[in-house]
This record gives sequence, C-alpha cells and structure tokens, in this order.
Amino acid sequence: MAKLYFRYGVMGSSKSAQALITKFNYEEQGMRVWLLKPAADTRNGVGKVYSRIGLEQAADAVTAEMDLFHIFRDREREFNDVIIVDEAQFLQPAHVEQLRDIVDYYNVPVFCFGLRTDFRTRMFPGSARLFELADSISELKTVCTCGGKAMVNARIDEKGHIITEGEQFLLGGNESYRPMCYKCWKRAQEKTGEDA
Repeated sequence: MAKLYFRYGVMGSSKSAQALITKFNYEEQGMRVWLLKPAADTRNGVGKVYSRIGLEQAADAVTAEMDLFHIFRDREREFNDVIIVDEAQFLQPAHVEQLRDIVDYYNVPVFCFGLRTDFRTRMFPGSARLFELADSISELKTVCTCGGKAMVNARIDEKGHIITEGEQFLLGGNESYRPMCYKCWKRAQEKTGEDA
C-alpha cells in the first residue's frame, strides 16, 4: 500500500540530497520517477533540484495554480511509479491534498522533502498540511554549532545578527540562514538585541 511521506529538517540536513538519492534508488530498480519542485524556489534555477554536495537533477516546476492530481491522471503512463517533491514547504495546501489523492486513488508513493518551520519557528502552510495528511513523518537531523540538535532555520543579516521580523518567504542559503538549536537561537536573539 502506497503512502504519503514527509521527511523534514532544517537547512543543512541533506533534504535535497536525500530526495535525489531516493530518486536514484527507484530508478535503479527500473521505476519511473516524477520529480517536482515548487516554482517559487528559484535559487538554483526554476525546475532544478540542487544539493549543496553537488547533486542536481531537472524537475518539473509546480506553480500555484497547477492541479497535480489532474496532471498525473492525464499523464499517468509517463510517471506512475513514484513521485518525489523537493522544497515541499513551498507547496500550496491544495497541492498536498492532490498528492494525497494520487496516493489513495493510484497507489503511488509520494515522498515530500522540506522544511517544517520558517525563521520565526512558524510552520509553512505546505508543511502544516503535510503534517496533517502524511502517513509517515520523519525528521532528517543536523547539528547546531554547539553540538545540539538543530531545529531552527535562523535567518541572519550580513553581520551575522539574528532576524526575527520579515516576510516568511526569503530565498537564501548559508549567507542568509544558519541551522541552530532553540537555546542558541534564543541566546543569539538576546545578543542581537543588546548589540542594537
């Protein structure tokens, strides 16, 4: 029986690498993979899954108005073995529901990889819907500089100060975000306040 999987973690927890490794493993067994990535993430080009360790693959870009269920239904014979989504936090809640329907109606497993929360520790709408609908939820872990488990995607400015206000959606990599444990994140906020 197919399932909807959500594998989440902070930045630097190898989510994109795991998505591409999962794709490779299915393809090595002769299965067809539909690789998706929300079009909103343009850091490394639209329609490309890129991992900081150098792995990359072309992917179909998911726009806000797309109906993934209808596209899958209409193109079923092209990619009916497995679906993999990178940067799933940027999916619309409706996309998550459409993926859930593909799992249930077509018995096709769907693997979603993404962030759980933003730099303010608030859930992304796509991630929230995945937590509500996924059959299997697992965390990909990485560490804070203190050695503790990182759980916050800390947004930083050009001086390395913690930012706690602003738009939820701001693309960036190591220059804009740092994985931190909650304790270090809170301490860094206090220090930023003292420096202001």
